[in-house]
Amino acid sequence: MPKSTVAFVCRECGGESIRWAGQCPHCQAWNTLEEFRVGGARRDRQAGRAPNGTAPARPIPITEVEEDASPRLALHWQELNRVLGGGVVKGSVVLLGGEPGVGKSTLLMHLAAQAADRGGKVLYTSGEESAPQVRMRATRLGALDSRLLMLAENELDPILDAIESERPAIAVVDSIQTVYDPAVDAAAGSVTQVREGAARLMRLAKQSGIPIFLVGHVTKEGAIAGPRVLEHMVDTVLYLEGERGQEFRILRATKNRFGSADEIGIFSMGERGLEEVADPSAALLGDHRNVSGSAVLTTMEGTRPLLVELQSLVTKAPYGAGRRSPTGFDLNRLHMIVAVIEKRAELPLDKHDIFINVAGGIRITETAADLGLALSIISNLRDVPLPDGTVVIGELGLSGEVRRVSQLERRLGEAARRGFTRAIIPRTAGPVRAPGLDCVEVRDLADAMSAALPFQIQSGAV
Repeated sequence: MPKSTVAFVCRECGGESIRWAGQCPHCQAWNTLEEFRVGGARRDRQAGRAPNGTAPARPIPITEVEEDASPRLALHWQELNRVLGGGVVKGSVVLLGGEPGVGKSTLLMHLAAQAADRGGKVLYTSGEESAPQVRMRATRLGALDSRLLMLAENELDPILDAIESERPAIAVVDSIQTVYDPAVDAAAGSVTQVREGAARLMRLAKQSGIPIFLVGHVTKEGAIAGPRVLEHMVDTVLYLEGERGQEFRILRATKNRFGSADEIGIFSMGERGLEEVADPSAALLGDHRNVSGSAVLTTMEGTRPLLVELQSLVTKAPYGAGRRSPTGFDLNRLHMIVAVIEKRAELPLDKHDIFINVAGGIRITETAADLGLALSIISNLRDVPLPDGTVVIGELGLSGEVRRVSQLERRLGEAARRGFTRAIIPRTAGPVRAPGLDCVEVRDLADAMSAALPFQIQSGAV
């Protein structure tokens, strides 16, 4: 058997190096190179045969490739189906990551129970907990089902054998970092083991058509532990986000070969595990009060508009220069919006601390929230609330102009459905259809302040 060689693989970009270095030569990341043992190449392609003894694959015209007509496996929770792109795809490999204790195993137990309830067997493999411990969780979640098969195993070959023999509708491996192959000269959880284990599981999924869900640990930076190439190998990458003390959990797709990579699913954590939130906008605005510094805006998460509350707190800085502390909002974007307010509205904020919070644990990444954030800061600075029933939509430019945003009518439709009566929006090129909403079109930040705040902003006044 050829002797294995040693290489070093970057866990961020997957680049290989022949020797260790403090900085990856490919992506320039520091302290990311880890030892990786590579087995010798197999030399069994004599006589035109593939390594497994079958005839080698040959290219054919794409028009002759048969389409897979098998339907997706739809689950009971529509929030799960939405994030997965409509349901579980046959032969797909899904990687689920998240902080310890956020509810990854709980979510997959719910998923396994729903798949079993659809009439198929489900194999749940746990490398971190014993079978009685997993049963305790299933009992608490109400997920006991004779079609839900349990396997407490860390070794890769028995897991693969169980999947091949049982032929389940879905297989769950919790977690990929605990699975090891004795033939690979490396410890469980190392780059070598994670990479090889995921590759063999993915090969089995594609050959058998069995969907496999993998749980991945995360690093202190929040990324999935192991080689970054792991995320490139799988079909779908999901992150379960949320704080232990918070009610809501956000399931976010960052990669999806079978659907949108921008969708999120919202769940609430209770005594009986997770429950899907059927109306996220109503849940996120459940504690909304019309006070100074509070602004309601619409953000698009994939194909769905969500109403979220953005809160600002502006106070005098006790030590000279003010600090900026956002939660759920990009810090650099906040710095830009504060600079636009100071320059275009002539409101000095350099000696003020500014705290931003997006209620419900939602993270806003799109620029359509700019105008809502700016009006929220000004509202709290002057201690005057925005008019009740008002929703704010618009991107803010560096010159103070309010720019158009995508899917405006869908955003307005969601606001009207939730009972809002007034919307401050960018000036559009044509008429806006928004039944039940009084739409106020604004050209710049000054127009928006005049429309949103029932007082005149005086230059330089604080």
